[in-house]
Amino acid sequence: MSALANEVRHGLSERELWSRFADQRDQAARRKLVELYMPLARRMASRYAGVSEPFDDLLQVASLGLVNAVDRFDSSRGTPFAGFAKPTILGELKRHFRDKVWTVRVPRSIHDRMGEVERATEKLTLELHRPPRVDELAAELGIEASEVLEILEARHNRRPLSLDAPPSGEDPDDFSGAEWVGRPDGNFDLAEDRIAMEAVLPSLDEREREVLRLRFVEELPQTEIALRIGCSQMHISRLLRRALDKLREEAEGGPAGEVRADEEKAAA
Repeated sequence: MSALANEVRHGLSERELWSRFADQRDQAARRKLVELYMPLARRMASRYAGVSEPFDDLLQVASLGLVNAVDRFDSSRGTPFAGFAKPTILGELKRHFRDKVWTVRVPRSIHDRMGEVERATEKLTLELHRPPRVDELAAELGIEASEVLEILEARHNRRPLSLDAPPSGEDPDDFSGAEWVGRPDGNFDLAEDRIAMEAVLPSLDEREREVLRLRFVEELPQTEIALRIGCSQMHISRLLRRALDKLREEAEGGPAGEVRADEEKAAA
């Protein structure tokens, strides 16, 4: 055991401990200083103990902050150590919650930049009397605009929205997510109908396909379709009815489908 360790064991004063640690960086003095201020770390950790994080984990984080504070403290300035240690310990606790408790994890580099973006936003808002643009934040921080966008996006999406959260749109009658997630999607039937339609469309001639497109895609009335095609509205009505009958029979495997199958068989 070193001479300093013996002195610490027999009650070396705190001032002497700081002096020895500053001059010699002796680890025995360092351990004694950490031990002296461990109740401070314990009190600060207990403030945040609760539902999300166990106390033992928070005490470990606070202890790390205390050790960092001991290593960085300059006792020659005459300031009390507790006043210096509290912000350091608090910073470690905040980083722990930011890095470990967020539902959505983002890289540490983005975490560290978030505080800078927040401070730059406050500063520029006061100067410009309006919220700053992305390019203005980038110029203030000396980084790329794409990096600012990434930080803002990570900050906005660090926690997912609850399915039971009220709607955020303008319509107050909108359903919450929990009310529509898992419901059957009516578009599935439309998808099946579209697949069936694409399979039977080749049975129509070019004019019939064009009439169907104008009527059901562009949603034109029969009178306007007649003007475009160059025939009467009655003829358009007959074309539509004939085309729809062909499609129905082809889809159901009726006469039109059988005739087409016979023609393809004969051609083969």
